[in-house]
Amino acid sequence: MRKTLLAEFTVLPGSEERVAELVKDYAVRVREEPGNLAFEVYTKESAPLAYWIFEVYTDEAAFRAHLAAPYGPPFNAALQPLIEEEDSALTFLNSLGR
Repeated sequence: MRKTLLAEFTVLPGSEERVAELVKDYAVRVREEPGNLAFEVYTKESAPLAYWIFEVYTDEAAFRAHLAAPYGPPFNAALQPLIEEEDSALTFLNSLGR
């Protein structure tokens, strides 16, 4: 069963360019993971400091492999002081099918 989630965070004012750079670089790496099906980065039109990242993995094992990737901790460490929240808020999603 696919593992789907939405990661959300809010960028601190003045950190927009650095966060965009970090997230774009990270997205390239995540999209190369064999179990990643989607890693789509969005900002909210009405609140451009609010980021929403839609992620889909082939299954729980692929998601766990993503979490264990060596580039994840450095990305999170660099991102954390640039966002309002302590960590990204993760919302796990279930598909209703097609």
